[in-house]
Formats: sequence, structure tokens, C-alpha cells
Amino acid sequence: MASTSIPARALLRRTVTATTADSAPSTAAGSPSDTPRQSPSSTSLSSMSSLDDVKEQGYGKLTDTYGNEFKLPDYSINDIRNAIPKHCFERSGLRGLSYVARDIASLAVTFMLFNKFVTPEYIPSTPIRTGLWALYTVIQGLFGTGLWVLAHECGHQSFSPSKILNDTTGWICHSALLVPYFSWKISHGKHHKATGNMERDMVFVPKTRDEYATRIGKLVHEIDELTEETPIATLLHSLGQQLFGWPMYLLGNITGHNNHERQLEGRGKGKINGFFTGVNHFNPDSPLYEAKDSKLILLSDIGLAIATSVLFTLCKTYGFQNMLVWYFLPYLWVNHWLVAITYLQHTDPTLPHYSAGSWNYVRGAAATIDREFGFVGRTLLHGIIETHVLHHYVSTIPFYHADEATEAIKPVMGRHYRANVEGGSLGFLKSMWISARWCQWVEPSKGAVGEGKGVFFYRNRNGLGTAPLSMKEVKPVVGNARMGMVVGGDESD
Repeated sequence: MASTSIPARALLRRTVTATTADSAPSTAAGSPSDTPRQSPSSTSLSSMSSLDDVKEQGYGKLTDTYGNEFKLPDYSINDIRNAIPKHCFERSGLRGLSYVARDIASLAVTFMLFNKFVTPEYIPSTPIRTGLWALYTVIQGLFGTGLWVLAHECGHQSFSPSKILNDTTGWICHSALLVPYFSWKISHGKHHKATGNMERDMVFVPKTRDEYATRIGKLVHEIDELTEETPIATLLHSLGQQLFGWPMYLLGNITGHNNHERQLEGRGKGKINGFFTGVNHFNPDSPLYEAKDSKLILLSDIGLAIATSVLFTLCKTYGFQNMLVWYFLPYLWVNHWLVAITYLQHTDPTLPHYSAGSWNYVRGAAATIDREFGFVGRTLLHGIIETHVLHHYVSTIPFYHADEATEAIKPVMGRHYRANVEGGSLGFLKSMWISARWCQWVEPSKGAVGEGKGVFFYRNRNGLGTAPLSMKEVKPVVGNARMGMVVGGDESD
């Protein structure tokens, strides 16, 4: 299959950076937080050329899906933290509660206005009323997602300096949205500690080449020869992801890692992702958690039981049809936005993923991308879409300081900061389709050597971007009843 790589300049339009591409020598070795910062001004462009040569000898030439050359991040976590103004770390419980009050008031006022005026008395036309109530579900879904984001802030302790206030507020808000607060808080924390790690990440871990081949019923060596996947197949997969992705994640850890036997205390022995295996967010004995977490998992379940009881009572009082429009359809919109936001934060043709041996915290946190959703993202959703890269480096910074902190870390990250802001809100929605078509599985780059073989990029069977590896360029390995592959050897080195 011929390559249809997008030229490098296309990526530059999609990536916002504040400095030159290589502004500092590499410090991304071992622990990302124990390396000194070097001044960008002390390194000449001519000396950087030799440094690049040295780095390439270590991991070869890495190529993202667009065909652009990729360099491993070359700064430390201390560089990031030191660049952020101190006041950005300050949290205000009162300010946080004011945003909670705003979102709850928005939900309440919208409900009262529609129930008062979108009635046969004021609007006799049934089609018009139906359309307005459909609009109601969308609006309430956005307000509900905003409340969801604030509970997410509570889980990261960025809501206020008080852990009690954070967890109490988060437990109430998330339970009202049928989210197991502590259960998700714990698993989400593990996602932050292992972002981009193919063996330990907790969300949207991409399929490897052999996993993708197994899903579509093909052999690994056939993948690079397959013709285009039909757009209708992509559409159906995307619809399924948006409708069922969140409950499937809670119930079966779908899209999370599947290495549960490596959990502490051996709690994951014999357990794999899927339903009825105990790998879920509701079971205190789930391999997602340690024994010390059991009480918190039960507290999460109690919160859900209370919310479910209230909803059941409301359904009996007002009827399921009313509750379907008032609560359950907006709830599905909340789930949709949650999945869309998370998917697009971690899935993009420019983003790498790492094997355990090639991963470190700095590299993993840089494997995220900021996007733009206009007024909806910045105001209703509290900037969770626009400042996610920063959030992965310092998750305790409250959202109202995140824009300033993001600007502060851009000079440090340089070329490694990624943002796709093309098209604003429409561009954000369009990215869902682009990522679904471009990002089907991950594999190493053709020119990878050494630790570079543990850096994976998205490839696809749609003839888009960098062509998948040909089996002539890899060594097949048979194991676990599936064919895998190893880049390198005499053929590729």
C-alpha cells in the first residue's frame, strides 16, 4: 500500500508551540523529576544537531501517523512545575462551590422554564414541542457534564485545599450522575500515573496490530494489505463507543489495560476485562483496587444506591416517560460528552504510546492533546478540553488557573506540546471522525531501534498517513495462539 503521508507543514498547523522545536538537550532519562533544567539560550543550533544524532542512535527514526518525525520529550517534571506561577496552584473552596451552585442553578432553571412554557397551553404544535424538549436534553446534558467535570476536580483535590470538602462534594455530584465517585477516582488516578503506558494505562489503551487483527478476524501479516474499512463500519463503531463506552468501562474495564495478574496481592489472577469477571468499578474485590480501598468502593456503591432509589421514586411519581426526558436522555448526553472528551484527549494521529520499558512519566503526560470547543468547552465544561496537557502534568491546579499555567509550560515543552484548535467547536466534533478513521491500531516505526521499538504510533488500513509495516520489515513471533511481531533484527536494523 502506498504511503499518503501528510507533509510536515500540516502538522505544524495543528500543533501550538511557544518555542523552537529543540530548545534544550535531552533530560528525559530515568526518573523524569530528578534531572536538572538547562537553559535553552545556552545551547546553539549547531550543537543541537549533534545531540539529535546521538538521540537517534538511541532510538532511531520515529514517525507519527501524519509522517512527521517524532522526538522523545527532553525536559523534566521539575522544569514544568518551576515554570508555573505559584498562584496557579492556589485553590479556593468557596470559588469551587460557586461553580457547583452555578451548574446546579443552570440545571434547575432550565428544567423549570421548559416545564412551565413548553406545554400545550403555550405551544400547541406537537412537533415543535418535541423539538424543544429534544433541545432540552442536549442543554441539560451540557450542564450535567459541567457538574461532572467539577466532581472530577474534586477527585484530583484541585477543587479546594480541604480533602473532606473535595470528597464530599465529589461523592454527592458524581452519585447524582450515577458515577461511582471513589471507585472512578482511584482508577482515574492510576490512569494519570501511567498515561500512554500500554501495560498499565486505565483508559483508551489502543489495540496493537495483532489485537486489531484478532478483532476483525484477520492474520497479522494481512493487515498492511487490507483495503479500506468502510465508512459505515467506522460510523457504527463510533456510535457504539459513544452510547455504550462509559457503562462498558465501568462494568468491564473496556479500553483499560488487561494485565490484572500484575496487581498487588495477586487479586487479578485469572481475571480479564469483560462482564461477569469481577473486573469492574463496583466490586470491592476487583483487581482494579487494593484491599485498603474496599470501604471506599462500598461508599461509592452506597451513593449509587441512594441515587437509584431517588430515581425509582421519581419514576413512580411522575412516570418513566417524563423521567426519560427529564433525566435519562440528558444522562446519555453526559456519557456521550465524557467519552468524546476522553477519547479525543488521548487519541490523535500525532500521539505516541509506549511499552513499559520506553515509558516514563514525562513522556506519558506529553502523549495527550489540547483541543478547542469554544464557549461550550471553556465556560460550560470548565476548560477540561482546552487544558488537558497541563492537567496531566499537574492535576491539582484548579481549572480557573489552567489557561495561565498552560501558557507557562508551552516554552518548556516546545515541540512536544500538542493542540488541535482548527475549526473551534466544529473542529472538535470533526476530530472524532478523523481519529476514528486514522487511529485503528498502534505499532512501532519502521526506523525504530533500541528503546525506539517501544514507542508506538497509530496506523490504519484506510490508506491514510504513514503506511503500516510490511511483514517483510518485521520478524513474526508465534505465542499465545496469536502471531505477533518484533521490529528490528537483521531486516530492519
